[in-house]
Amino acid sequence: MSDTVLIIGANGKTGRRVKTRLEARGVPVRAASRGTAIPFDWQRPDTWAPALEGTTRAYVTYQPDLAIAGADEAIDRLAGLAREAGLRQMVLLSGRGEPGAQRAETALQESGLGWNVVRASWFNQNFSEGYLLGSVLSGELALPAGPVAEPFIDADDIADVAVATLTDARHANRLYEVTGPRALTFAEAVDEISRAAGRTVRFRQVSAKAFADAMAGHAPPEIIDLLLDLFTVVLDGRNRATASGVEQALGRRPRDFADYAREIAATGLWRG
Repeated sequence: MSDTVLIIGANGKTGRRVKTRLEARGVPVRAASRGTAIPFDWQRPDTWAPALEGTTRAYVTYQPDLAIAGADEAIDRLAGLAREAGLRQMVLLSGRGEPGAQRAETALQESGLGWNVVRASWFNQNFSEGYLLGSVLSGELALPAGPVAEPFIDADDIADVAVATLTDARHANRLYEVTGPRALTFAEAVDEISRAAGRTVRFRQVSAKAFADAMAGHAPPEIIDLLLDLFTVVLDGRNRATASGVEQALGRRPRDFADYAREIAATGLWRG
């Protein structure tokens, strides 16, 4: 069996970065999503075993989020199938301060597989590749987020840590909690974007109801509920502190949000 890495969620923010990095190292990769030749669909468990067959390691991102009910059971089932298929290692992208995510971590750690967990804070790239981009382009982010700081992490740092765990046995069976080097409120992050982009982008705090009403028709109800939970429950200060996972895994500091903002601004993406 060739040492092939399965990437579940290969089209996502971190999955495609992990794929690019592994391919640059000459590591055989199987990218798996609903639309690939060998598909993988979290809503279709019958696709899981065929996607695992012939691979030896896996990088796993769960959609829509490990915080949702049943995610830990899905990870437990996937890990069992992976063990039966002969996989040696599974690397799970997890989230900070989410009880459901921590249950999924435990399921993997107790599965009998070699494991790693990359437990991440909010992504920088949510402002440039995700659901916040449209608001940045409109000139205003209206979110149910108060003056609570979050140490945003860059997706490139997450990918670098994941690749290190997949290619270096010294990282075996370790959890890396990864954040940026400093915590910013959403208002402060938007100010950084505004300065870098050279145009006014404002942050406005709104009620949970106002946010849900504005999202209606633009996202499924379950995604709106998930976002509300993340903004109004998880973003309560529990994740304010920075963590040292990037330094532990890579021996360097994580990327600062201001550097990320300047790089994206230079591409012209935020010109509106």
